[in-house]
Amino acid sequence: MSLTFHWFLPTNGDSRNVVGGGHGANATSSAGDRPPSVAYLSQIAVAAENLGFEAVLTPTGAWCEDAWLTTAMVSQATKRLKFLVALRPGFLSPTLAAQMASTFQRQTGGRLLINVVTGGESSEQRSYGDFLDKEGRYQRTGEFLEVVRKLWAGETVSLAGEHVHVDGAKLAQVPDPVPEVYFGGSSPIAGTIAAKHSDVYLTWGEPPAQVAEKIAWIRKLAQREGRTVRFGIRLHVITRDTAEQAWAEADRLLAGFDPAAVAEIQQSLARSESEGQRRMLALHDGSSASLEIYPNLWAGIGLVRGGAGTALVGSHDEVADRILEYHDLGIDEFVLSGYPHLEEAYWFGEGVLPRLAARGLWRHPDAPVAYRGLEVASS
Repeated sequence: MSLTFHWFLPTNGDSRNVVGGGHGANATSSAGDRPPSVAYLSQIAVAAENLGFEAVLTPTGAWCEDAWLTTAMVSQATKRLKFLVALRPGFLSPTLAAQMASTFQRQTGGRLLINVVTGGESSEQRSYGDFLDKEGRYQRTGEFLEVVRKLWAGETVSLAGEHVHVDGAKLAQVPDPVPEVYFGGSSPIAGTIAAKHSDVYLTWGEPPAQVAEKIAWIRKLAQREGRTVRFGIRLHVITRDTAEQAWAEADRLLAGFDPAAVAEIQQSLARSESEGQRRMLALHDGSSASLEIYPNLWAGIGLVRGGAGTALVGSHDEVADRILEYHDLGIDEFVLSGYPHLEEAYWFGEGVLPRLAARGLWRHPDAPVAYRGLEVASS
C-alpha cells in the first residue's frame, strides 16, 4: 500500500520561527511575519500539489482563519490537491454541514476531506455560544455524524437525539464522492465515536510504543462495531541533507523561544480539557532539558504550540526510517507541517518523498513513473 502524505495550511500565519496557537494558547507575535493571505496560502497549496501531497489540513478555532471560507478560495489555485477541512459539530447544523460538503465536492471536483474536531476547550466553545461540557460535546458529535452520514447516503433523516434534532432532513444532491471523515481524540468517549464514525483515526506524534497502544485500542473498538478504520499521524518535520543540519535548525527554533512566553503558554495548555493535549505536555513537562523523546522525535514545538507538538528531526534517510517505523505499526497517512510551511514542504517533498518512492512506499499522484529507477545518494 502506498503511503499518503498531507501538508498543512497555516491559517493563523507563518514564520521562520514557530507560530503558536491552538488549545487555548494565543498565537505568537511571529504570526505576523507571513500573514495568512489567500495569495500566500495558495503558494503553499500549489507547492504541496506539485510535490505530491494528497491534501492539506486546514485547522479550526478562534486562533485562525475560518477553514471553509479559506479552502474554498485556495482550492481555485489547485487542480488535484484535496482539502482536509476541520469543522466543529457544535457550530452548525448537521444538515447544513452535509449540504456544504456536497457543494464543496461539486465545485472542486470531489476534493474535500473532513476533519471532525469536537472541541477540547470549554472556554473557547462558550465564546461561540456552545455551553455543553466535554462529554456532551462528544455525544453531540456522534449524533451529528449519524445524521450527516445518512444524508450523504441519500436518506431522509429524522432524529430526536439528546443534542441533535432534525425532522425530514434530505439533500437535493448527495456528494460524489462522499468525503472521508478524519477524527482524533484520546479520551474513552472519543475512541467510541471514532470507532463508530471515522474513516481515518488521527493521533498526534507520540513515540511509537504509545502510538501502537492507540492503534490497538481503536482497532478493538472498531471491530466491535463491525468496522475497519485506517490510521494517520500528525507531526511536524525538520529534514535536511544531513542530521547535523536538521538539528541545527531545531536548535535555532528553540533559541527563538522566549522563556517567559513558554511559561505562559505552558500554564495555558495545562488548563486544557483535552486528553491528547495532556499527553503532549507529558512528553516534555514544560522543560527544554531533554526534548529528543525518541530517536529523531523532538518535542520542542509543544513548548510554544498547542495541539501537535512533536517533530521528526534528522537527515532525509533518518526521517524516512522513522516514517517506516510508524508505518510498520499501522500508520498509513501522515499529516505534516514545518516552519515556514512553504520552504519545509520542499525540504520534505524533495528530500524524503523520493527516498520513500525508491523503497516502493510512495508514488507521486500525478506522475507515478517520475521516480522509477531513481538512485538516491546516502546522506
